[in-house]
Amino acid sequence: MSLQSVRAFFAEKAPDITVMESPISSATVPLAAEAYGVEPGMIAKTLSLRVGERVILIVAAGTSRMDNKKVKAQFGGKPKMLGLEEVAAITGHEVGGVCPFGLKSPLPVYCDVSLKAFDVVVPAAGSTHSAVRITPQRMAELTAAEWVDVCEVRPNGGNGQDA
Repeated sequence: MSLQSVRAFFAEKAPDITVMESPISSATVPLAAEAYGVEPGMIAKTLSLRVGERVILIVAAGTSRMDNKKVKAQFGGKPKMLGLEEVAAITGHEVGGVCPFGLKSPLPVYCDVSLKAFDVVVPAAGSTHSAVRITPQRMAELTAAEWVDVCEVRPNGGNGQDA
C-alpha cells in the first residue's frame, strides 16, 4: 500500500515529481546514498516519534542526529522513537521507507533546518526501494511542514545508522 499511496499523493499534489525505484535497498542512509548517487547528507530521513500522546514526523538531513534536548524544548516532552510495528501501523510505511508523503492518516510533519543546506534532497517514497528528488522547501510546502531546529549535524557526517 505504501508505495502506491505515495504515488497517489504525488499524482494529486505534484504530478511533476517522479517516484524513483532502485533494485538495491535504500533502507538506511548509506544504502540510499549509494542507490541514488548522492552524498549521505542529501538523504532526507524521516524520524517517527512519540512526544507525550502525540505522534510526529521529523524529516532531517541524513548526516544529522536528533538532539533530545532540542526536541524536548520544541515539543514540550521527551521524544521516544516508535517501534517497528507502530511505525507501519501509524504511517502506513515500513521502516526504511517512511516518508511524509501518502501517510495512512494525517500526522504533523516537521522539517529540520539541516535540510536547508541542500538544493535537492532525497527522501524515501514509502518502500525500502523507492525515493523522490525534491527541494526541501517544496517538500515542506507539500506536507504542510513546519521548520524546526531539533538536530545536530555531525562533523564527520556519521554513518547514518540512526535513521
